[in-house]
Amino acid sequence: MNHRCSFKKKKLLNFVKALIISYVLLFFSCKKENFYTGNDAKLNFSTDTVHFDTVFTTIGSATQYLIVYNTMNKPIKISSIRLAKANQSFFRININGISTRELKNVELDAKDSLFIFIEVKIDPTNQNNPIVVQDSIEFHLNGNMQDVDLVAYGQDVHLVNAQIINQNTTWQADKPYLIYNSMLVDSNITLTIEAGATLYFHHKSRMYIKGTLIANGTMQNPIIFRGDRLEEWYNKIPGQWDGIYFVMGSKDNIMNYCEIRNAIIGIQVDTLASLNQPTLTISNSRILNMNVAGIFAQGSTIKAWNCIIANCGQFAIALTIGGAYEFYHCTIINNWYYTNRQTPSVFINNYYQDIHGNIQVRPLEKANFSNCIIYGNKETEVWIDKYPQSPMFNFEFKHTLIKAGNELNTSNTNEWINIFKNQNPGLVDPANEKFELNTNSFCIDKGDVATGAQYPFDIKGNNRMLDLKPDLGAIEWQQP
Repeated sequence: MNHRCSFKKKKLLNFVKALIISYVLLFFSCKKENFYTGNDAKLNFSTDTVHFDTVFTTIGSATQYLIVYNTMNKPIKISSIRLAKANQSFFRININGISTRELKNVELDAKDSLFIFIEVKIDPTNQNNPIVVQDSIEFHLNGNMQDVDLVAYGQDVHLVNAQIINQNTTWQADKPYLIYNSMLVDSNITLTIEAGATLYFHHKSRMYIKGTLIANGTMQNPIIFRGDRLEEWYNKIPGQWDGIYFVMGSKDNIMNYCEIRNAIIGIQVDTLASLNQPTLTISNSRILNMNVAGIFAQGSTIKAWNCIIANCGQFAIALTIGGAYEFYHCTIINNWYYTNRQTPSVFINNYYQDIHGNIQVRPLEKANFSNCIIYGNKETEVWIDKYPQSPMFNFEFKHTLIKAGNELNTSNTNEWINIFKNQNPGLVDPANEKFELNTNSFCIDKGDVATGAQYPFDIKGNNRMLDLKPDLGAIEWQQP
């Protein structure tokens, strides 16, 4: 009897164990089946961009966190959480105590949240690192992908993030400035930039000037405005940032020995209430590789000398809606290499069509070019667009080399004074930004003496008046 009883108890115990195991398996099976699998599932995040605002000066790493929310009434299984750049990333993520670059099958209960810790490691002394380090965390859920951007700063910089400068400020040349999400110099405020400073602009960022910019570099220490991609391949790629925009009301701006490169519009100068109020004086400067225009002016005032403007997708210089402009000893070379450019290097007009379809005409007080080179790979590189019966439309090209086809009428000697047409200027290598005159250049000794005397030193500090025969352009030829 005892043996039979023991056998029955053991059999009952095995049955209970099997029943418990069945219930456990059934529970987890049901739980698995309860994961929401609809393709409309979406995650919510504590932010759409994780910024590492620490600039890496003495430390090479920093940690931030991101919160991921499941706002639905059912649990979900995230098939993958991964860094987009994988093993090439400067970042690592930590999920549930696991440090990785990808974690799969991450479960998140209904109405629950998940913390992801993000670490970035950068050598702050490595000048070959990008100045902005970027990646994103991708979340793959039910066939959909969402991502959160990661942004860190890879060198020692002054960070200017969507900043409004509302008091007179001086930027020193101790370390570069990184402009992220644009910036503004407010009305009646002056931003002074010291010689030798470098300003890096992130993609789609712009410098807005409502007040005054004083950027006074030197030949040995120019002030650089450029995009923030430092890889060599990006040195000549246009369109990396938006440019410098002098908005309506800005005045008394000075740029000397500046280099502006690789933007959409290098310098945009907006309409003034009065042409007697100077907007921009720019000298000894280089404006290179713009998607749209080197200088785009609208009814404003600009005075420029010893400037080089080259390689622009539409216009090197566009002087629109009237204004007052002077260009002396400037080299304007527009051999655009990326697309079939349809527009001239220099464009001058005095009207626009308003939102109601009405033509608005503005006075062109002057548009003077003297001792300049205007050349490029189009048949005609100068175009004058005067509205009929305009009361004031004054322009003058004097001792200037231009490229012009038959459609440009240059017969009026009060406007076209001692010009030179369709002669190759003979530059050393403009494709590689060598804009010096070669030994056989046509431009040697062709300049107006009075203009040369007014601006006796070229962009390199050479005296163009030693032989009393100034050359055309920004750089005086030198005997080898």
